[in-house]
Amino acid sequence: MWFKNLQIYRLPANWDMSAERFEEQLAKKPFHSCGSQDMESRGWLSPLNNEVLVHAVGGQWLVSLGFEHRLLPSAVVKQEADGRAEEMAEQQGYKLGRKQMKELREQITQELMPRAFTRRRRMFAWIDPVNGWLVVDAASQSKAEDVLEQLRHTLDSFPLSLLRTERSPTSAMADWLAGGEAPEGFTIDQDCELRSIGEDKAAVRYVRHTLEGEEVKGHLEAGKLPTRLALTFDDRISFVLTEKLEVKRLDFLDVVRDQIDGEQDDAEALFNAEFALMTGELAHLLPAIVQALGGEIVATPAEAKPDATPAMKVPTPETATGVAADDPPF
Repeated sequence: MWFKNLQIYRLPANWDMSAERFEEQLAKKPFHSCGSQDMESRGWLSPLNNEVLVHAVGGQWLVSLGFEHRLLPSAVVKQEADGRAEEMAEQQGYKLGRKQMKELREQITQELMPRAFTRRRRMFAWIDPVNGWLVVDAASQSKAEDVLEQLRHTLDSFPLSLLRTERSPTSAMADWLAGGEAPEGFTIDQDCELRSIGEDKAAVRYVRHTLEGEEVKGHLEAGKLPTRLALTFDDRISFVLTEKLEVKRLDFLDVVRDQIDGEQDDAEALFNAEFALMTGELAHLLPAIVQALGGEIVATPAEAKPDATPAMKVPTPETATGVAADDPPF
């Protein structure tokens, strides 16, 4: 149980949902396979493939949204429709009109739907009700929105906002590269993307390449801005920070993974240990990123209800049980 990407959101300070109530809400919309005429089905699955929809470990929650899609390519429908249209044209003596072709394609879609293969996938979301985080393991905000939309449809009330910081990631990353130094606790790695803000959208990508020296600074002086930068936090977690404040290519280094006893033969115990360890590490990483970006934007009194966030409380080994999805390379 290791997340690969982080889409980061904030729960309001007054969100008082319990794990039991959350379980009851999710149970209203469980996952079911596609019906004979459904192109897609989605619903909540147990993260551990048992009957529990909200998997709680040390006060941290994990939920899983399941998807099933029917694989019926439009090219297959078109091919079948064109073949039938030719036969009908020979019988009738004239070609089918646009409306008739549309109706024929719809008819063929209904006929082929029950026989189409299906493909399943799932997405995970971590909820930290203590510190007000909701994090979706998704490569983009648009994909994470699938989970958020389902949560809005499932829960009676679900106020949520994207994490906002005083400094934009682009501005901060530019300063780090120009100065050749990352903020405290971080080190700059060897992957980076710089993109021009002009109409040409010229881009330069560095992969496993030193980012020190005048070459990168020259691109910055020429007006290119960093949109991705590889970093390592506390020599424990490596990742890529994007201009949208996304964390991608998340990798927990061996110093973290080696804390888990590899001889555990209980799958659930191993799952819980990995989840407890992952959330404990992320509970340190997320506020460190916020601090490196100048702090979190504090809601005004008028915005306090939807956007206010609680003070951070980092879990300790005593409060956790167990041990104290991917973007392509640049």
